[in-house]
Amino acid sequence: MALSLIALSLWSCKKEETRAVATDGAPGALKASATSVVVDKSMLTTDVITFDMSNANFGYQAAVSNVLQIAPKGSNFAEPSQTILDANATSKSFNGLDFNNLLLGLKLPSTSNSDIEVRVKSTISNDVAPVYSNVLTISAKPFPLTAWVYVPGAYQGWNPSAADSLISPTGNGIYTGIIGFDGGNFKITPKKTWDVAYGDAGGGKISTTGGDIKSLTPGAKELVVDLNQNTITITDVVWAAVGSATPSDWPPASGPYNELDMKFVGNNTWTITLPLKVGEMKFRKNHKWDNSIGDGGDNIKITEAGTYDISLTINPDFNTGSYTVVKK
Repeated sequence: MALSLIALSLWSCKKEETRAVATDGAPGALKASATSVVVDKSMLTTDVITFDMSNANFGYQAAVSNVLQIAPKGSNFAEPSQTILDANATSKSFNGLDFNNLLLGLKLPSTSNSDIEVRVKSTISNDVAPVYSNVLTISAKPFPLTAWVYVPGAYQGWNPSAADSLISPTGNGIYTGIIGFDGGNFKITPKKTWDVAYGDAGGGKISTTGGDIKSLTPGAKELVVDLNQNTITITDVVWAAVGSATPSDWPPASGPYNELDMKFVGNNTWTITLPLKVGEMKFRKNHKWDNSIGDGGDNIKITEAGTYDISLTINPDFNTGSYTVVKK
């Protein structure tokens, strides 16, 4: 009798196992706050479009991964620009800079509007087929991010149409570049004309009513011009070749050293011709190890002695670049 009661008790406490089984997913719905978007530089930090969406349903409470896909109309999303959405997100807004980058990634023209298609791809695992939302069509036009200003001055005859330039890779109003001055004065012009020219307003400021800006001494200078804050900074700069492959070897920890300074030739580029021996070398900035350039994070290896033409071109960040070391 006791055994029967125990068995009955165990049977009555046992619960039937419930298994969650994924079904073919039902896609979510996608909406957009605009049907046409034309981006310009005034919109870099302003939201230009918002997408609202509902989650796909795979038959049970699952962790759904959503990716917003954007592609040229008619491409069948062959090579879309993609943005991974936050978990459980029901809305995604893009500011002008981020949406412009997506459009540029599609290689859309910046001279006219193009139709793009937008959808959400939803997945729960590699074992279950993804589902896609409805497709939206939006008319959009990006703008080219890269922008320039120009630096006419005494070093080149005060000719804005032939002046060296400073570059803003993201079009954010901050322009950088390296100019080889003769010690004379200069100004900053947004175009290759004198229609608008920024000059010295004192205290590192520039204005369209300011006087000539002084380069102070001859030589290459790093310039940073911020037209958001109307400021300018000017820094002396030189790059040199150092290392066991060079005639001067590696710099000592202290004491005098005959550094092999390179010649600035314009376009952010320095050159030098050197007899090199088997060994290693690098380039370093302003005779310090604060900034150096090699083969990635390593030294540049010279495997054959001889005379080499060496060239170094610096990127707009002033700290990275590319080089060539060519045996004559």
